Amino acid sequence: MDYPSTKWRLIGCFSFELFTKKKETSYRMNPKFQKNLQQYLTHGGTLPREPMPPNVTVRLPTLEDLEVYAHQQWECFLLQLINSSQAERLTSFSSSTMRVFQRGLLSSRENEAPKLTENGFQFLLMDTNAQLWYIIREYISTSEDRGVDPTDLISFLLELSFHTLGEAYNLNTLTDVQRNAIKDLADLGLVKLQQGRKESWFIPTKLATNLSVSLTDSSSRKEGFVVVETNFRMYAYSTSRLHSEILRLFSRIEYQLPNLIVGAITKESLYNAFENGITAEQIVSFLQQNAHPRVAEKIPTVPENVTDQIRLWETDRNRVEMIPSHLYEDFPSKDLFEACCDFAREYNCLLWEDSKKMRLIVRGEFHQQMRDFLRRPKQ
Repeated sequence: MDYPSTKWRLIGCFSFELFTKKKETSYRMNPKFQKNLQQYLTHGGTLPREPMPPNVTVRLPTLEDLEVYAHQQWECFLLQLINSSQAERLTSFSSSTMRVFQRGLLSSRENEAPKLTENGFQFLLMDTNAQLWYIIREYISTSEDRGVDPTDLISFLLELSFHTLGEAYNLNTLTDVQRNAIKDLADLGLVKLQQGRKESWFIPTKLATNLSVSLTDSSSRKEGFVVVETNFRMYAYSTSRLHSEILRLFSRIEYQLPNLIVGAITKESLYNAFENGITAEQIVSFLQQNAHPRVAEKIPTVPENVTDQIRLWETDRNRVEMIPSHLYEDFPSKDLFEACCDFAREYNCLLWEDSKKMRLIVRGEFHQQMRDFLRRPKQ
């Protein structure tokens, strides 16, 4: 490849050095070395896994069918997360696998149904790619508890992300660790498992190939479906039950048609969302990222009066801060009162003082230290 006003110089056998007129230096990796390095990182120096020949596999799903399958599996997982007792059991999640995937997202007490944690509510408003990386991170971090080396699991996931979308790969080429992992990933929709007469194989979906995509890459995001009006009414053009459940987290659903969800963003619905740990910025970001194509190109995509009011309602709720504290009064002398104030002020625990009536309030966690100070013999 030729560039005007540039010089190329080979550095070893790995890269080229590029000199420009501005005397700035940049580097570009040798294409052959780049390809070999990628293969080594993803396959550990071994030959890459090759797709199965077409004469062995039969009736492979189309890319459209594969995307529908991945979407259904992922949606089912999220529905089980929102309401595990009512979600349809469309997948074969084992209880142990679900505990791994839901770690940190659900909390449960004895004789009580699992409930979404603050992280769980925030997780549901994330982009699909960010959700996927959260689950994969938890899956890797708990691998040692299942007797699996995290290095082996990371290596396999990295390799899987570079597999060709829609191609079939033989299950017999996998190790025991990889075969167990592929079953868990199939439940999430990252791969689709198929059985032939003699051979069985797995087919990577777009969720698997997106593991190598940056979280900020918008090319993998789906088309939006939400329209918000200046009167706080919201129209969601979707047939997805998941979308309906997510919108209920911060809005009041008024009625639902086969392909349309109509609701409103109210002060009460937002207060419920704030109580569950969802922030105003997360709600605004969700509405912006999932804006319907008809409004996605407008600036702003969500009316400013709506976004401003969402933030104001959050601020209004946070005007009062609750701090556990202790009140001290009836001091026998002015000197003891001032000594206590200085002692609390030294540890940055003094919240309020009234020098005339000799009263002070300190943080609750400082109560024991204050009692010990008062019990000291006074000189």
